[in-house]
Amino acid sequence: MATNTFEDFFQAEARMFLLATIRIALAEDGSDLTSMGLFNESDMAQAMIVAKQDTIVAGLPIIPMVLEFGGESCQAHLNVDDGDKVTDGTMVAAIQGPALHLLKAERVIMNYLCHLSGVANLTAQYVEALKGTKTQLLDTRKTLPGLRFAEKYAVLAGGGQNHRRTLSEMLMLKDNHIDRAGSITVAVDALLNMHSPCPPIEVECRTLEEVEEACQCSIQRIMLDNMDNETMKTALGAIPDSIETEISGNISLDNIREIAELGPNFISVGKLTHSAPSSDFSMQFVPLT
Repeated sequence: MATNTFEDFFQAEARMFLLATIRIALAEDGSDLTSMGLFNESDMAQAMIVAKQDTIVAGLPIIPMVLEFGGESCQAHLNVDDGDKVTDGTMVAAIQGPALHLLKAERVIMNYLCHLSGVANLTAQYVEALKGTKTQLLDTRKTLPGLRFAEKYAVLAGGGQNHRRTLSEMLMLKDNHIDRAGSITVAVDALLNMHSPCPPIEVECRTLEEVEEACQCSIQRIMLDNMDNETMKTALGAIPDSIETEISGNISLDNIREIAELGPNFISVGKLTHSAPSSDFSMQFVPLT
């Protein structure tokens, strides 16, 4: 991942949400009475953050953002870039500042780094499984509340792509929308009449009949949801090239390659964000140099 991607991604509302979650995370811990009983503002310390496993790294630029809340005397040196793969034992960052602030920030920093690196690491495994196919990997909106932008950034660091960060980037007709509206055709017509210009429309289809109906509408993408492989193969053959195709539901590392070989443009995987195991890092305090 390019070194400027973090700054490019975290603009405007994305940066606002990230800073808000950092403030909340620090506030959740309350006062660090333990450290306050042991150190004062003049007690300086330094620490290194070390990978405890082979992993893709994501979230390193958040470290100085967390430290900024402790004051200008805190400093961070990042030894690798987000998106890099590191080996067990690699020192990915070093930090220095008042012991009070470093200890207060320690768990918040580690929570971001371990979780986001875990998302990136799992994403990279799915991307590897898709190599050689035309299918691109997408994330979903199955993210932790408040961490939507951070987790989707981690997907990018792992080599995946973002589906939609907000509800306004693409209009997606899911089963509940369609059932409540009465039909796919009625729902699409309503969206086209409401919005001018209309954002891209995606329709989630559960049956071949719904696929047939969706193909007759002015939409940009069809999602095949929770279909068996034979039904998906038939559906993909019926969808014109002018409409993008996406497959979702019950995707795993065990079956994603087989599904990709059916030929969809995209496969979306909720597990990237809602079930990624955290990567293992530790923060070790070392003597001042």
